Amino acid sequence: MKKFISTKLAANILLAIYGLLVIFHLLVLAQVIPPDIVWGGQIGDSPTELVVFEMIALITVVFFAVTIAIKVDYIKVGRFKKVFNILLWIIFIYALLNIIGNFLSISSIETLLFLPVSIVVALLVFRLAIEKS
Repeated sequence: MKKFISTKLAANILLAIYGLLVIFHLLVLAQVIPPDIVWGGQIGDSPTELVVFEMIALITVVFFAVTIAIKVDYIKVGRFKKVFNILLWIIFIYALLNIIGNFLSISSIETLLFLPVSIVVALLVFRLAIEKS
């Protein structure tokens, strides 16, 4: 896999995807995008639940982006870098679980749109996780 895509390119693609996800979740919060296409279509009409889940999603996506940026030295952390290498494997497992969630979603938009994105994210995170640093 290392021969197919460089670490920096994988990180840059992931950062772009995570940036778009931040915008997407902000648009869901602003009710520009209907909430029935996120969270497996299970949120319903509960504005409080939507805000809580979307805030968790935003924090998670930003955390993932920061972890990726640290992996490729866009953000320097010095001796704590090994912790972030472990976090990449956790993000990879999360991405695999996200693939399952998107596949099982009752929202066809979520399945058709986000399942392929989740697969790409998992592959790119795996690429970063196998890189020694």
